Amino acid sequence: MNAGTGVFVLTEANALVPMQAASFASEDDFQKLLASFPALLAGDQMDSANPRRFMLVDREQPIACEHGGAGRWSLDHLFLDQDGVPTLVEVKRGTDTRIRREVVGQMLDYAANAVLHWPAEELRGRFELRCEGAGKNAADVLRDELGVDPDSDAFWARVKGNLQAGRIRMLFVADRIPPELRKVVEFMNVQMRPAEVLAVELRQYQGGGLRTLAPIVLGQTQEAIEQKAGASAKPRRLWDEAQILDAIAARDDAALTATAKALIGWMTAKADRVLLNDAPNVGSIAPEFRVGAEPCAVMRLWTDCSAAINFNQLMRTPAFSAGPARRELMDKMNAIPAVTIRPDMLEKQTFFRLASLTPDQGASFLKIMDWVAEKLRATPAEKSA
Repeated sequence: MNAGTGVFVLTEANALVPMQAASFASEDDFQKLLASFPALLAGDQMDSANPRRFMLVDREQPIACEHGGAGRWSLDHLFLDQDGVPTLVEVKRGTDTRIRREVVGQMLDYAANAVLHWPAEELRGRFELRCEGAGKNAADVLRDELGVDPDSDAFWARVKGNLQAGRIRMLFVADRIPPELRKVVEFMNVQMRPAEVLAVELRQYQGGGLRTLAPIVLGQTQEAIEQKAGASAKPRRLWDEAQILDAIAARDDAALTATAKALIGWMTAKADRVLLNDAPNVGSIAPEFRVGAEPCAVMRLWTDCSAAINFNQLMRTPAFSAGPARRELMDKMNAIPAVTIRPDMLEKQTFFRLASLTPDQGASFLKIMDWVAEKLRATPAEKSA
């Protein structure tokens, strides 16, 4: 057995399990995995300051070649991010020879016709129909997966505006991205504006009954990053704590402003540092704790008054790596009437509305955050004592 991958899993029993590189059984298995877990698209690698969050609109999304026409092509996956940017995903296994040339022309066909012949209303309808078929409420999915206000049509208006402007993202996803495709992706990502072209290499490892998935985003050369920044219709904005609070205060809700002020004050007082984004429209702030050599942003607050608990980052810390520890946090959060966290969100970023918290509930939330901070700062020896 080849143990030379350099990937290992350290179990709770202090056993080191070597992981072997493994192929996906079929392309359909690969596609189902992405549909179930959009986080595998590694949105944090695409934008570390404001990580991309993805929501599946539908699989096998039809694309017409004329206005009002029937679908001529079928896109593997259509996702939307929190800014309403349509993200076209084509999936191929590395062993598929079409990944080298054919898939590039295929994606360009899809993109060129999608921006012309995809009404945002149709995408919304397909998304809501998929949610209904899965027994889910579409508004809940928008809130949980993207942090979008489910009572507003503004999100779908942004989707429409992005399509009209050609502001889309094309992703080539494979278990192995050939060097030839990577070169093409890097070239296209520099040349195409305002569209973004990237590849995601999703590596799979297995061993000891465990399975590890490691996505790597390719195509973001420094030249492309600078080109996109220079071509942006809206200049970047470096937010600070005062600007974020002012944006929330502009909603003219005294209780909401007081809760946000208390939360931002807690971040600046308790965290090792605060993280601020540079998005033009929506600012965000997050408290980062250094856990050993690894940073952990336990939560994030946006100027649209959405907030999130980052279970996906907490699970990588000693304090919350075990499921029972995260369930304890979930139970504490769910004791606040305005917050509902489902058990299936304990490995994800889960959202709630800051405006839903009363002042007393806001105080309870901060007490829970104090508890989280204490757990994070405890050394492994102290935790196990």
